[in-house]
Amino acid sequence: MSPSLLLLQAQPPTTAFEMVIGGTMPTIIVLSILAVGSLSSWWLIFKKTRQFREVRRQGDQFLDYMERAQRLEDAYKAILALPDSPYGRVFRQGVNFFSELRPGALRDGAPTSPGLSLTQLEALRLVLEKEEAEERDELAHGLGWLAVIGSVSPLMGLMGTVIGVMNAFLGITSSGSSSIMAVAPGVAEALITTVAGLAVAIPAVIAYNHFVGKLNLVSGELQGFSSEFIGTLAREGRV
Repeated sequence: MSPSLLLLQAQPPTTAFEMVIGGTMPTIIVLSILAVGSLSSWWLIFKKTRQFREVRRQGDQFLDYMERAQRLEDAYKAILALPDSPYGRVFRQGVNFFSELRPGALRDGAPTSPGLSLTQLEALRLVLEKEEAEERDELAHGLGWLAVIGSVSPLMGLMGTVIGVMNAFLGITSSGSSSIMAVAPGVAEALITTVAGLAVAIPAVIAYNHFVGKLNLVSGELQGFSSEFIGTLAREGRV
């Protein structure tokens, strides 16, 4: 083998890609874990984006139907024609529970029935709160993984960097050379995992905070609608 070819093979990597391809086993393992975390976080981001966009559309449609309804009976008939949504499920849960307490009260031409007692009204409120909590839990499904990925990825990157630096100094000790040319490649390779960890964590943290804000908005709207539902019962003399 010619001396020029040996010199070419002995040259240290000059790009991040070359460092990853020729990296040590700990670096490759850490980068592989971070790659899985990145793919998982982006899949969750796209999924939750579509989900919250659909919930927003359903909420606008639901509120539009509710504003056009004059009575609780009219609203109930209109909502039955809409696609299933968190808003519709909370409304139907409240109406169904009210119908159990006052059977036939929502039928056309039904005689005036006595209003709900304080105990029944409190039970209705608890039923609505339970449905709100279930809808919130359903919308929050998957956000915990974004939080985990956003918090663990930098630590994984830091661990890879520490292991890489340790290996670099062990290599210096075994070779007996302490020049910058001997130290730089190992340290540069070790720092790649830190960069990768931050690249995975930053989008996950941003998305998590964004979706939590969306979740709080929907939750507040559901709570406000539940209060408005009870207010409608009171306005129509059913409480």
